[in-house]
Amino acid sequence: MAERCPLRGTNRCSMVYTTEEGTSSPSMVLLFPCFGVFKFRGACNAVYSLSDDQAAKGVVTHSSGNHAAALSLAAKQRGIPAYIVVPKNAPKCKVESVMRCGDQIIWSEPNMPSRESVAAKVMQETGTLLLHPHNDSRIISGQGTISLELLEQVPQIDTIIAPISGGGLISGVALAAKSLNPAIRVIAAEPTGANDAAQSKAAGKIITLPETNTIADGLEAFLGDLTWPIVRDLVDDVITVEDSEIVKAMKLSYEILKITVEPSGAIGLAVVLSDSFNQNPAWKSCNNIGIILSGGNVDLGLLWNSFEE
Repeated sequence: MAERCPLRGTNRCSMVYTTEEGTSSPSMVLLFPCFGVFKFRGACNAVYSLSDDQAAKGVVTHSSGNHAAALSLAAKQRGIPAYIVVPKNAPKCKVESVMRCGDQIIWSEPNMPSRESVAAKVMQETGTLLLHPHNDSRIISGQGTISLELLEQVPQIDTIIAPISGGGLISGVALAAKSLNPAIRVIAAEPTGANDAAQSKAAGKIITLPETNTIADGLEAFLGDLTWPIVRDLVDDVITVEDSEIVKAMKLSYEILKITVEPSGAIGLAVVLSDSFNQNPAWKSCNNIGIILSGGNVDLGLLWNSFEE
């Protein structure tokens, strides 16, 4: 990581919430690291890894919200322009988070080909550098600091569960965690309505979906050529859950942990509460589980509606 990156000291884990409530075993302890903004780690590392000449041209990315906001903030801190390609169906709260940083938003259709083609057009017109939301080694490395700090504080953790979409977050988590403790288990949490990673693991190759359908709007990207080998080799399993299970986990996060979390962030807790996890003999020995709650951008109107359904 570049020495001048302000990541260290400003986004460190200040607290790890611990609970045994809702677990299936009296010996199971759930630990929830509170690092602030998870996606900022990768974005910050990427932005501050650029040379001055590269940075002066600005950066571009495409994202439904969380990486977009993180990159906007990192670019603002370094004082460089950022162009953010956002799909038209992105949650209003996430778009507003990007707008608060003052960066230029360019709209795309709500699908990956459109996002990528619009970003490519911006690059051609402006000369900016693409910082991919997940398939970028600098993004992956920045996300790895999550595991480093979590295991520094709670070394007895034997399992880490994190959301999976394009794989940038969990790739960094897995690389760092397994380098410190090769025996640690890393499990990816994925919505059933966007289960390309689970299908990829089963098939032994990257699988993409013609469409996705899930409340977890931040988990609809697909694995890339950098993230796939890491997920294939270092992620022990991909467990999928239904949207109803995600909503239940959100409720518990609010009621018990008092943590604001969006559907994409609550999915790790949903996995721990699921039958797929609790009835699998492979995970019976998971006693100290670190759950990455990544994403707290919540559209409150949609939230209340989901709770009432």
